[in-house]
Amino acid sequence: MRHTLPIAPQFYVTAPQPCPYLGGRMERKLFTALQGEGAEQLNNSLSQQGFRRSQNVLYRPSCTDCAACLSARIDVSAFQPTKSQKRAAKRNGYLERRATSPWATDEQYELFRRYLDTRHADGGMADMDVFEFAAMIEETPIRSRVVEYADPETGELIAVSLTDVLDDGLSMVYSFYDPEQPQNSLGTYMILDHIDIAREAGLPYIYLGYWVPGSPKMGYKAKFSGLEAYIQGGWQKISDPDAYTGTSHHPLSAPPIAEQVANIQLPDRHPTKG
Repeated sequence: MRHTLPIAPQFYVTAPQPCPYLGGRMERKLFTALQGEGAEQLNNSLSQQGFRRSQNVLYRPSCTDCAACLSARIDVSAFQPTKSQKRAAKRNGYLERRATSPWATDEQYELFRRYLDTRHADGGMADMDVFEFAAMIEETPIRSRVVEYADPETGELIAVSLTDVLDDGLSMVYSFYDPEQPQNSLGTYMILDHIDIAREAGLPYIYLGYWVPGSPKMGYKAKFSGLEAYIQGGWQKISDPDAYTGTSHHPLSAPPIAEQVANIQLPDRHPTKG
């Protein structure tokens, strides 16, 4: 008699490459495929352990000589807007929000290209074509939504967030907006609006991706109260972001990959039958 054993996720490591956030450093990622019937459970479980989704892959930094990248989330119940954030909410309050299924459009891609060309022309996504953009939006095996923000009078698309719906929150996978409106703080506004969405839905967290102390590109995340970071296997409240720096550590202080994988908590794939 042949017994079929459950297939556990297989984890892999990328080859080292230049870090896009901190000059002179190398990055490496631990990743696994997100597929099959257990994709939703796996995404929920690993998101709570500092992983992020990119299409059908989940990944987490696993650098040998740096520990600067910290997975960040906002505790919705602990969030209190600053005066600046209140002004951003007021300035953009006229925008019309519409949540749709993850389907890419030409209008989204046009806005995406203007955003990249203006703000991230030298980034890793700078050469992304329309087909790769469609894959980023549409290739998702879990509950994902495209949250669009448009001018109600002209219908013009102003901002977009690709958002995953988790058991315990919303994960803002990738956001982009009209780069010709820097005075409106559209990136900040989208986070504020997602906090409102989560609060209305009874979801406790907003997952923001990685906060990198010392990187100007990621500094905005530290401006939100209720911030938590995944550090050494657990979520810690960040009461003083200035106390964290993009520090390096000795290569021997990084746990071996096998140990990192062994410490990952996988979802229970064997529910008890009643």
